[in-house]
Amino acid sequence: MQVERTGIILNVEHFDECVGFYRQLFELPLMFELAEGDFSLCCLSLGDSYLMIETEGVAKSRGKSIAENPTKLRFNVSDMGAALERVVHFGISAQITTHTWGRTIDILDPDGNRVGIRDEPGFYQQLHNGTKGGGR
Repeated sequence: MQVERTGIILNVEHFDECVGFYRQLFELPLMFELAEGDFSLCCLSLGDSYLMIETEGVAKSRGKSIAENPTKLRFNVSDMGAALERVVHFGISAQITTHTWGRTIDILDPDGNRVGIRDEPGFYQQLHNGTKGGGR
């Protein structure tokens, strides 16, 4: 099989809020949108992949547990300090957590889905040194 493109589909309850969250906070470019009756989707460019946000999901305001949603979206950045400033600017309470394998910022989208921001230098080091960890 020759894979031509990869993508992630995220079903959400608070569609407009979630689209705004990913488009504005992470500055993901719009690829296309579609609305048919009660169903809507918004496809955002995610590097060489895409994030397709669709309706028909279920929100949990206090955040979803791993059992409720075992997937976490992760965005690697070069400057964790600038990322934290941007997150806080958007009114999200967050902090940088330092692990043996790198640094992260853990937040929730408007539907309570887990979202992580990770330091690219730490990821790059793991990638090239073969160290284990970093899946939290």
